[in-house]
Amino acid sequence: YTSGEVRLWDTRSWDYRAPALAAGPEGTPAHVSFVRINSSLAVAAYEDGTVSVWSLLLGREPIHHFQHNQHIQALALAPGGCAVATASGFQVRLESPDEKGFWHTPGTFEIQKLVNFLNLVPDVTGSPVAVAAAEDIVYLLKAEDPGKILHSVYGQPVTCLDVAAHEAAFGIKTFGWLLNEPNQILLYNLETNQCVTKVGNSTGDFSCVNLHSSPPNMLVAGNKDRRVRVFDVRRGEAACSVYGHQLGVSVVRMDEWKMVSGGEEGLVCVWDQRMAAKLWEMHARHPVRLVWFNSHSLITANIPEEKNPRGSSITEDDPSLHRKYRGVIYSYEFSVDQLAVDSVLPICRSSYDELTGYNYNIGLAVPYDSI
Repeated sequence: YTSGEVRLWDTRSWDYRAPALAAGPEGTPAHVSFVRINSSLAVAAYEDGTVSVWSLLLGREPIHHFQHNQHIQALALAPGGCAVATASGFQVRLESPDEKGFWHTPGTFEIQKLVNFLNLVPDVTGSPVAVAAAEDIVYLLKAEDPGKILHSVYGQPVTCLDVAAHEAAFGIKTFGWLLNEPNQILLYNLETNQCVTKVGNSTGDFSCVNLHSSPPNMLVAGNKDRRVRVFDVRRGEAACSVYGHQLGVSVVRMDEWKMVSGGEEGLVCVWDQRMAAKLWEMHARHPVRLVWFNSHSLITANIPEEKNPRGSSITEDDPSLHRKYRGVIYSYEFSVDQLAVDSVLPICRSSYDELTGYNYNIGLAVPYDSI
């Protein structure tokens, strides 16, 4: 929150009051810039360059705390591990605990440009490995090595980045109007440091890409041309392309058969990849910045661009004032009354007695479907 609070929610029971995590030694912190979470840690970076790390098992006090001198541009947390990476100014810093639980800094890297995107490579044994995109250069940063340039083409900035265990995917913006070359997504192997394939053929910029949670040999990308595309990297072409947002796509995620996309206009869409059809959509005021789902639940977050609207004041006590400027987090359940083994589509089991599909203002592609 802009108040400096960090709250930790248990999504299995939304009806309890989320505890606020203590920030650290200085007392009231600055606004929160970034938060990240995995199965064991929660991390928050603040506007003043402070970073706090909490253990999900040990409670409200941070287990680790460090400070940058400048504003933090990017924060990354290893999906399955304990490593944290931050980018501040022209510096990227890696932090991780040793086997006794004492935190140390295995690597600090000085790079030439300001970092736009930062990811930690998952499932790495030993020292952490990070991938950073700084304008038109992509770096591979290993703790024991000096920073290595993975990709660099002058004047072709990186527009999005995602990293899996052995590969990195990123979108690049080309001079399409000048050289008649479309914008693409490049897939690099992190062990050979070679480009494996190039996919995509779009006049719009690729604004988001998801590789790490996609099925093997697949990746999903969103574009400023309002399309969501699924690529099969073995064939190097789009296996599926759908269109349904009013503004650019801001976040995407997929599994074996469905895709979920969020747009700058606040629309969340759930798609069936097999039919290339929209199943349902939900709208909120602010751009969608987070989409996470598994087989039975979906969490989305709409976060406003303007964190401090004019006229808002901490001393204002009216709770309804400026409520429209606040973000919102939604939690959905895909299968409330359905067993996991019950794989018949809801439309095939509906009774058609009433239009249950219009609960919660969710627009459904099939009105008799039930959620």
